[in-house]
Amino acid sequence: MDPKPKRTKRTAAKGAEEASSRGYLDGQLLIAMPVMEDERFARSVIYVCAHSSEGAMGIIVNRPAGSIDFPELLVQLDIIEKADQIKLPENAETMKVLKGGPVETGRGFVLHSSDFFIKDATLPIDDGICLTATVDILKAIAKGAGPKHAILALGYAGWAPGQLETEIQDNGWLHCAADADLIFGSDVEDKYDRAMHKIGIEPGMLSNEAGHA
Repeated sequence: MDPKPKRTKRTAAKGAEEASSRGYLDGQLLIAMPVMEDERFARSVIYVCAHSSEGAMGIIVNRPAGSIDFPELLVQLDIIEKADQIKLPENAETMKVLKGGPVETGRGFVLHSSDFFIKDATLPIDDGICLTATVDILKAIAKGAGPKHAILALGYAGWAPGQLETEIQDNGWLHCAADADLIFGSDVEDKYDRAMHKIGIEPGMLSNEAGHA
């Protein structure tokens, strides 16, 4: 991936410098540039769960998982009986199931508020947001004992050591502070534009064509 937009080199370079001076991007949002050539990440907003010298891992928070809904998934995983779907608490009925990324797409990862914690299973990330990847959290949500806010992602996005830094320098990503509404909001289709607006950018202002040096 080597997108190079005409008018955004300075913006992306500044972002990379800020990332370098501040350290790693745990708890930040990555926002794909409009010139993103990798279709798996086009117009994606990714919450970075872990970022270190060993690489990075994040969850795409704005890509619905097609026709899969959470109550049906609970039935498929034998967490509830099909007849019990109508008894689920509201949080479980409305919980979003997303395509979290192209790695381990058969595995579920729950991003959630920090009012729920499982010892040795829940990873606190930043600003009251945690990640849990065990079936126990799904069982808790089904019983109405789970976190107040949560999304279930199938799969995740991963980067090798230094790869994310290189992609930011090559104008692949912008980044900004995360907020719970962008992560857990129900308006999944609008999250990309909202994330762009959050950092003061109108997507239409950026070049949609790759520039040439």
